[in-house]
Amino acid sequence: MFSASSASTLPSDTTVVRSVRGRAGGRTRGSGRTRLGAVTLVSGLLMAGTLAGAGGAAAEDVPQHQGGAVAVLDGLKTFDTAVLHTEGLGGEPDRTQQLPAGLFEMTVDGGGKLKTYCIDLHNPTQEQAKYLETPWGQTSLGANRNAGKIRWILQHSYPQVDDLAALAEEAGTGPLTERTAAAGTQVAIWRYSDDADVNASDKQAEKLADWLERRAKDVGEPRASLTLEPAAVSGRAGERLGPVTVRTDADQVSVAPPADAAASGVRISDKDGRPVTAAADGARLYFDIPKDTADGSAALTVQATTSVPVGRTFAGVTRSQTQILAGSSESTVSARATATWGETGAVPALSARKNCAKGGVDITAANKGDAPFTFELAGFEHTIAAGTTRTVTIPVAEDQGYDFTITGPGGFAKSFKGVLDCATSGSTKDTDGGIDIQSAKQPVPASTGTSSTGIEGDLAATGGSSATPMIAGIAIVLVVVGGGAIFVLRRKKPHTDGE
Repeated sequence: MFSASSASTLPSDTTVVRSVRGRAGGRTRGSGRTRLGAVTLVSGLLMAGTLAGAGGAAAEDVPQHQGGAVAVLDGLKTFDTAVLHTEGLGGEPDRTQQLPAGLFEMTVDGGGKLKTYCIDLHNPTQEQAKYLETPWGQTSLGANRNAGKIRWILQHSYPQVDDLAALAEEAGTGPLTERTAAAGTQVAIWRYSDDADVNASDKQAEKLADWLERRAKDVGEPRASLTLEPAAVSGRAGERLGPVTVRTDADQVSVAPPADAAASGVRISDKDGRPVTAAADGARLYFDIPKDTADGSAALTVQATTSVPVGRTFAGVTRSQTQILAGSSESTVSARATATWGETGAVPALSARKNCAKGGVDITAANKGDAPFTFELAGFEHTIAAGTTRTVTIPVAEDQGYDFTITGPGGFAKSFKGVLDCATSGSTKDTDGGIDIQSAKQPVPASTGTSSTGIEGDLAATGGSSATPMIAGIAIVLVVVGGGAIFVLRRKKPHTDGE
């Protein structure tokens, strides 16, 4: 069975349940938003369908993640101010707004520190938000033709270049401090990430921003710090299921077997059956399932300590300003893969990932069994023949939180949750009243991700607003699509007529 519900952290007490009609696969974001059924207002969380069948194992309540670093936002730590220029609407005068610009810091789960810049100016940060290392294609950078220039800026400015005297001399700016260097770098990034009309308040910082913007060149996306491909495999007991390939820039990763390996006898091995406890980039891992093992599932975890590559993006598990990595200490990174096996019939391997190009979440089912695997999704029945793989896209609205739980044979259950954050505003037009100005008589609130120091004068939190909860509540009512649809995934016996 497969049910969908909203993430429990949606910032609103009222959400909308919509039933999605029409085929989910291959839908564009526009058609996903317009082809809707009945709309029902529900107080609290989006209602979920009841899980049934396929065993009693509880679904893993983990964020959707292809692997890498997981971190918590500590705040905006090294910053100065910038001025955002927005166009008024309907004859209204243009506006200028002051806001902090600079480096955020994150604490990595398992150890390590990250420094990041914002690439999502109009979206607020959330206090202590959890972030996941994420491919460009699953963020706004995937459709941004200037994404490579942002990475060039990161490589050629602070903190990657920590000799500020040398940076100032090369850029011809005059003296730079850590704060003004960070502000100038952030301003240059915003011009490419958000197409923003923004200037640094400090004269030297503004010269740095201009120099970085002019000099920037396209640079390719950095590789992930650690992933496993594919994230799910399936097959028969008595076989080696896989391979699962390690992709990493670390010298070596440790390989942890399934939690119940001692009782189940399931081992992680190479293709020849030799046990594997450590691996390098390109290594091919297998789940070695003893013959006559009862239908079930297992997971392996790989972990390493490495410096996360500059330019990797970090997306919030809940809605929070997307970040891009500017610097990393030695940090803990990990990835996970699952295996499912069965004696007879269909044996699916199920995985999910964001699909920004189609405005949704891809559910991929690979059937390594000897019978078709049939499931219903958004009112449509899909059949995956034995030995084939199929992907179905579930439409999700921009900025919508989702929580998908997938279950399968032998008690397999896995949850994927996150926020589809695939676009920035893409404009500096003043469409929502701008970013609210906050009085500097009080420290900048922690929910904006800033330090407790504050800056003299009026100050807007980066992407933040005192009206954020109310705006978020209204936005959820207006844009929730697909998250409330109830999807059913079931295992069927093959039809006798061969259909």
